Amino acid sequence: MNGGEGDKTLPIANVSRIMKQNLPPNAKISKESKQLMQECATEFISFVTGEASDKCHKENRKTVSGDDICWALCSLGFDNYAEAIGRYLYKFRQAELVKLNQNKLETSKDKV
Repeated sequence: MNGGEGDKTLPIANVSRIMKQNLPPNAKISKESKQLMQECATEFISFVTGEASDKCHKENRKTVSGDDICWALCSLGFDNYAEAIGRYLYKFRQAELVKLNQNKLETSKDKV
């Protein structure tokens, strides 16, 4: 990534905030290291998403799912990340079901 107009990168402020979370409060981060991490993180996301997209294309699907991302991580040798993402995905889906059920309950109460 050369920083050209067509590049899609993560916002540098977000990258910096994530980096700071893992450093002592008084630590400083150079602009160069923030930019390098921004490029690496963006490239990693593109790499994994591309692999997941290829799988979807072969299966004649247009939508990349969380399960596809987990599959791509495993396929690329990032099994530990896939396990962590899989656990997060499960918890996320459970939370979405709870929200959906709460909304249904509130809607049915409003009709009574």
